[in-house]
Amino acid sequence: MSDTQWETYEVFHQSRRGKPHEHVGSVHAPDPQMALQMARDQFARRLECVSLWVVRSKDITQTDYQDPNFFARSFDKSYRDPKAFDAPEKE
Repeated sequence: MSDTQWETYEVFHQSRRGKPHEHVGSVHAPDPQMALQMARDQFARRLECVSLWVVRSKDITQTDYQDPNFFARSFDKSYRDPKAFDAPEKE
């Protein structure tokens, strides 16, 4: 972080308890507490809100578009086959 630019925080907003948090935008702040206050001022003043999360943008890890195997599915479901387990004899 340069001394002229605050860190970027991604903001997640929850409208009601039990609902998922949804990404609503980002704020620039010097620390997480200030990011929460700025997120509240920016994203919770007009929307119904019960919870906010802020996460440093640099702490988010993403998948690489160049790795096609990352989401490849394995259709081998042999672990579901009961033959692989020894069941006790019924009495």
